[in-house]
Amino acid sequence: MTQHPDQPTAAPPSLSYNAPRFPGRDSHVESWFLRLNDPVGPRALWLKATVLHRHDGTRSAEAWCSVFDGDRTFAMRDTVALADADISLGDGPLTAAISGLTLLLDRDGGQTAGKMSADGVDVSWDLQLQREPGELGEPLSLLPSDRLIDAPFPKNKLLTPFPVARFSGIVRWGGESGGSWDIENWIGMQGHNWGAAHSPEYAWGQCVFTDASGEPFAMVEGASGRIELGPVTSPLLSMLTVRRNGREYRFDRLVDLWRQSPRIDFPVWSLTMSGAAGRARLTMRGRPERMVCLGYDNPNQVRRYCLNSKTAAVSLRVDPVNEDGFECSSRYGGALEFLQQTEHSQVQPVV
Repeated sequence: MTQHPDQPTAAPPSLSYNAPRFPGRDSHVESWFLRLNDPVGPRALWLKATVLHRHDGTRSAEAWCSVFDGDRTFAMRDTVALADADISLGDGPLTAAISGLTLLLDRDGGQTAGKMSADGVDVSWDLQLQREPGELGEPLSLLPSDRLIDAPFPKNKLLTPFPVARFSGIVRWGGESGGSWDIENWIGMQGHNWGAAHSPEYAWGQCVFTDASGEPFAMVEGASGRIELGPVTSPLLSMLTVRRNGREYRFDRLVDLWRQSPRIDFPVWSLTMSGAAGRARLTMRGRPERMVCLGYDNPNQVRRYCLNSKTAAVSLRVDPVNEDGFECSSRYGGALEFLQQTEHSQVQPVV
């Protein structure tokens, strides 16, 4: 696999990628999240644990759960004071207990269990995850250098300790739309992000491509977003990484940022990038009736809205330098998020 610039031969350990960054910070938002997809149908689960340090000194923690079951979607959030949550701060495995959610993330996997309720629906889960061995599952950063992970710039960080993971366990929910999933060998990922505030606007997407038997063979992750530069906001800046057949194709150098064509046109995000690795085009499309709208609060109490799909359609074309081009597609295996300033009338109301 092509090595990350400034990266040692061995991939950075998942433990360091999941280490909490919120201690000692006055204005801060930080999340650990995971999602899992049925490899043969439009079903997915998304879970997230969040810490929020507001400007007024308020400290809170949030547990999130969203279920995507074809055209049935629902989401819920529990908020507690940070003092009432339990999040490990050492160098070992990450552990978090926030309201009805518990999460353990170690070097090569972990587990999560919990129960949450909202609007007459109860959701419970008990899941184990295991990092995919080999190159596909190595920890991933979209940043061009690991030296930037804890540097002052850029202000927003996104790491993917488990770009490809396998899940097993059970998910149940009750109410008028009750159901039960016996999870075996579902495919997904686990990510970690933080910053002084959410980006003003972004589109983020990730997909694990599977063959006819449900086995993963490639993955893509990328983002297009704006950053605040004092009183002004930047144009859309993008990064993209593709892994396939033991190779990694990265579009993250500074010069690559000017060889891009991003387009955010809800519910579609498309990105074309060129660089030393060649050329790549990614298109992700969500269905508004299969999405949820989540209210993301900032330290300054300004709310942004995340239009969230975990069953998006994905198409990818890569033309590497001095290699044959290839294409990958998924009918409903993509994780796709749009962050914007307002809600959307076609998407399930915010929670």
